[in-house]
Amino acid sequence: MLAPKPPLHLLIAAPRGFCAGVDRAIRIVELALERYGAPVYVRHEIVHNKYVVDTLKAQGAIFVAELDDVPDGVPVVFSAHGVPKAVPAKAAERGLDFLDATCPLVSKVHRQAERLVEAGRHILFIGHAGHPEVIGTFGQVPEGRMTLIETAEDAERVMPADPHNLSFLTQTTLSVDDTAEMIRVLERRFPDIKGPRGEDICYATSNRQAAVKDIARTCDFVLVIGSTKSSNSLRLVEVSEREGVPARLIARATDIDLAWLEGVRTLGLTAGASAPETLVREVVDFLADHFEITESEGEGVVERMVFKLPRGLEAAA
Repeated sequence: MLAPKPPLHLLIAAPRGFCAGVDRAIRIVELALERYGAPVYVRHEIVHNKYVVDTLKAQGAIFVAELDDVPDGVPVVFSAHGVPKAVPAKAAERGLDFLDATCPLVSKVHRQAERLVEAGRHILFIGHAGHPEVIGTFGQVPEGRMTLIETAEDAERVMPADPHNLSFLTQTTLSVDDTAEMIRVLERRFPDIKGPRGEDICYATSNRQAAVKDIARTCDFVLVIGSTKSSNSLRLVEVSEREGVPARLIARATDIDLAWLEGVRTLGLTAGASAPETLVREVVDFLADHFEITESEGEGVVERMVFKLPRGLEAAA
């Protein structure tokens, strides 16, 4: 006779998973494959999720590190994180057909950076060094017109040449709380600093962090589905831990160590903005093999954001 499975209440965050920008980027690759046929090249991972990338590879997408890796005469898609201005310019010089899958909210930050620099301001950019979105945003303006701020300590130490002619912008996938702290430091040190008209941290990042805060209040442990490359997914782990609840980032169900769940009665589950719902259900099914599951969902905001496709693909869609 089989021993009874231990009970586990699974509290699933809402909203979670794909955001409008990720949906749009993936759809652009799929429609490019329909329009042009395979192969379609993609500069960098279209979004930071191995499952998504592997699925698109199986359909005929080829992911490359740089534009130089794209042969002549084939279409290329730029990732959702955005690219420096030099990349589409070089693609145009080579006569490549290219599609820009940059999230419109990232593009909005790009345009803000251009306008601020045109107005003669120096930009203090809050973000993570080396992240593709940061590289892309810095690549919108001449070198030396932006300074990267990664921590509150950076905000305390930065010494701009003209402290009365500053602006700040932020990466779209940051910790809401950490970013607010850095902005407070900058505004205290530089009272004349100019911020963006609206929040740069995207709605999906903010909503998913709020949803984790909500479920963490009643959870013993939280699992976050996402990539180690995904800034917004890493932030969800940090949010849970700040609420006093241990959390782990997993790529998919096979990463789960059941030892983590010893003594856990209520388990929180969420997914970063580039992780598909398929992986959420995979985790639920895995847990159901080992526990007697009861499942409920958090009460977060309902997201209805939809972004238009680039011209030329709208008709194909």
